[in-house]
Amino acid sequence: GVFTTEEIDRIAVLATQICDEELLELSDQPYFADRTADGQVIPRKLDFPFLKHAGFRLFALDERLRSLVEQLIGKPPLLVQDQIFMKPPRFGSAKPYHQDTAYFLLHPDDEALTAWIALDDVDEENGCLRYIDGSHKGGILPHELIPGESYNQMPPPEMIDLEKESLALVRQGGVVF
Repeated sequence: GVFTTEEIDRIAVLATQICDEELLELSDQPYFADRTADGQVIPRKLDFPFLKHAGFRLFALDERLRSLVEQLIGKPPLLVQDQIFMKPPRFGSAKPYHQDTAYFLLHPDDEALTAWIALDDVDEENGCLRYIDGSHKGGILPHELIPGESYNQMPPPEMIDLEKESLALVRQGGVVF
């Protein structure tokens, strides 16, 4: 765990508050909101929280996180994008297999890093992150838009080696890079 339970709880409450405020304007956009079977609108994603509240800025710039990122990439990090994915209990849309670099299109792509911070304990039962071991070493695969989800893309299924799938089981406040 990089962050304490108290720090994560503050961020989760802040994220919920900001999402609820934005949901009034964005509820008709599937990128930002999911709908339950009975029509209830649930926040899905918050883009650029860094720009929306000082609490998010302090969190993203925390020295513990910065130090870990710098150790991995060998130089001071530059924040390019930040997002919060909301997955409320018993509901929340899945994010398909993908390579972040296919979305970011950063070059050189071997200098890009994603930090995924768990706001809750995450296991197989509640939708943990899944990844393909070694997939970061093979270059960017071609990605295709998913029909009906213009905000999601993924490689063709035959290019995803599920034999190498690993689960990222993370405790609240832990980080997966």
